[in-house]
Amino acid sequence: MINFWIILFALFFSSCSQAPNIYKTEGSLNNKINSLINASNLSTNLGIKAISLKTGEVLFDLNSDALFNPASNNKIYTCLSALAILDTNYTFSTEVYIDGEYLYLVGGGDPDLSIDELDSLASIISTQISGNKILVLDDSIFDQKTYGEGWMWDEGSWWYAAQISALSVNDNCVDFIIDPGEVGQRAKISSYPESNYYSIINNSITVNDTINFEEFKIERDWKGKTNVFSISGNILDTTSTDTIYRNIHNPTDYTGNLFKKMLNNYGINIIGIQKGVKPNSSKKIAVHKSKSLPHTLQNLMVESDNLTAELLIKTIGYETNKSQGNWKDGLIRTREFLHNEVGLDSTSFSIKDGSGVSRYNYSSPNHMIKILSWAYNKQSIRDIFLLSLPNGGKNGTVEDRNLPSNSYIKSGSLAAVTTISGYIINDESNPIIFSIFMNGFEGSSDQYKGLQDQIINALANIK
Repeated sequence: MINFWIILFALFFSSCSQAPNIYKTEGSLNNKINSLINASNLSTNLGIKAISLKTGEVLFDLNSDALFNPASNNKIYTCLSALAILDTNYTFSTEVYIDGEYLYLVGGGDPDLSIDELDSLASIISTQISGNKILVLDDSIFDQKTYGEGWMWDEGSWWYAAQISALSVNDNCVDFIIDPGEVGQRAKISSYPESNYYSIINNSITVNDTINFEEFKIERDWKGKTNVFSISGNILDTTSTDTIYRNIHNPTDYTGNLFKKMLNNYGINIIGIQKGVKPNSSKKIAVHKSKSLPHTLQNLMVESDNLTAELLIKTIGYETNKSQGNWKDGLIRTREFLHNEVGLDSTSFSIKDGSGVSRYNYSSPNHMIKILSWAYNKQSIRDIFLLSLPNGGKNGTVEDRNLPSNSYIKSGSLAAVTTISGYIINDESNPIIFSIFMNGFEGSSDQYKGLQDQIINALANIK
């Protein structure tokens, strides 16, 4: 194993230590893409591959065996593993049990549990119980690790770095709805859901010009592991209503405190909250079932939801061994699927989480071409997978990009990383499959995404 990692990293760094070796293959498409790359004058480590699925013809190839950080292209592995390993009718359950004075809220890893759905559970059980109760939060279906291996220590309070819990709600975030106040006064801030589980310190100022303008920020004290949100900076008095999402510390307790408030609103007096595991003697009194797996996968891919990705990996681990779900077991089963069914050599790439946040993930354009080819040729998988993908330039993370309308893709972004892979479907019997990885650049990714879009449009316009 040690020798493998030495070889792996040697291959990666050797491939990224020099300018790309652009293939000067004859043909108008190759000439067109080479011209686009050269004209961009961009400095980055670049890998590209595009094929015709029907004929297997390689349409363009540049460093396609080199290893790159795939960012959210990693979700392609997660999505297809979930489709193959879990039944398409798979649902997540959030359950409520009672045992004497104890009321148990039991999480099942639902990535999409909403405030309204949690409130509906509270409403249902309020007609079945009375008196004082102690609320017990049971998130034991998964382990207690809240961050993936290789996640950066300073990901902070951003939505994309929400902590992982089997009891999750509202993406484990608080929604801040922001409007300008009067000039010289604080911005108007409302939050959803309202809760005393977090607090807000608003030091923002509304201004009417950009002289000495300070960036508007909402930050949680993540270093102190608290749920104190500090709002600072300036907002122009002409600014339209905006919503900013920030993650919460300890999502299990967050969900529990919201549930307590809801129960109190329905007349059930919760006199305490604690963590625990429901006993076998307890009685189930309510259950919420999520929509089926394809709905979850659409959120995973279109919104590029990291929380969903990690909950799916832990769910795969749980369903494989029928014991506490965790990253290790979920990723082992995922690699087995990719090796045994897709035909990817599991020693040739690194997958350390489900979302692509980890800096320890490495894949090549060739890996993406192979799994996307497998998915399209697998009739039981293809249609659901295609529906889960953002449609070029129309929705999700690529809504504002200049992409052909007949492209179905997954993009990915981290600092110094931008990736994009997917299909161009001019003819259902002969789609083009492509993957473009860029790593190691400085500054904004906008120019690099622009080059990706140009290359994809060139592929879409093949005559």
